[in-house]
Amino acid sequence: MENKRNVERPDREAGRIAVLGIIIEDKSQAERVNELLHQYAPYIIGRMGLPYEKRQMNIISVVVDAPADKISALSGKLGRISGVTSKALYSK
Repeated sequence: MENKRNVERPDREAGRIAVLGIIIEDKSQAERVNELLHQYAPYIIGRMGLPYEKRQMNIISVVVDAPADKISALSGKLGRISGVTSKALYSK
């Protein structure tokens, strides 16, 4: 039987898991979005992008493991790009 006190737990102070939802309505801004995501690459676990041609937009979901201030900063910087909307959903 395993001793539960020896089970490793994630360091919650080091980072939080979050999903960033990004909608690019102005496709000319896609390069700026990708540049920002590249700057935060060490925190990115995975990313999925969906072009939605019917509405002429791109939808991106990005999963990150980062300190809350880094997640907030990335979401805020993305949201300040004209034609881009970004929201973060945090784990508990």
